[in-house]
Amino acid sequence: MLKDYPLNKVFMLIEPGPVLLVTTASGRKKNIMTISWSMPTDFSPNIALLTGSWNHSFEALMKTRECVLAVPAADLMKTTVGIGMCSGTDTDKFQKFGLTAGKAQKVRAPLILECLANIECRVEDYVEKHGIVVLNAVKAWIDDERKERRMFHAVGDGRFIVDGRTVNLRKMMEAKLPSGV
Repeated sequence: MLKDYPLNKVFMLIEPGPVLLVTTASGRKKNIMTISWSMPTDFSPNIALLTGSWNHSFEALMKTRECVLAVPAADLMKTTVGIGMCSGTDTDKFQKFGLTAGKAQKVRAPLILECLANIECRVEDYVEKHGIVVLNAVKAWIDDERKERRMFHAVGDGRFIVDGRTVNLRKMMEAKLPSGV
């Protein structure tokens, strides 16, 4: 039986992409922020994420117009949440959380070597009214040898969903997929 659901919680019903770590570099200062709202914008390498001036890294992101989206696997869930619970204004998050900053090829922001994947990005647009930053991926990395490959998603109230079993229905959909996917 259906019942009323609070409108201010509908975002919890349609959670987006995996929780991400976003690195920035402004001058000599590197920082990491946790982002739980991201999504591809289409079949291109464009990615949208939700952030704004309430995040310390936002100023560096807008100033440099570049970042790295690091995709942590489920074994980094507590580290990722911890990163989101402190501020880069007074914390070196790489040091505090024992993460290794790697050199990116196309942007100055660092990779996070412990993550499953890293996507070097440049800011393409910012929709201020909604706090949406549209990024264009310029280089991507994946650690094929990493054992933990499950990603995790924020539900919105301190709970997370960890990816489970993958079901491959590609054969069924092949005729319908856009070319290049």
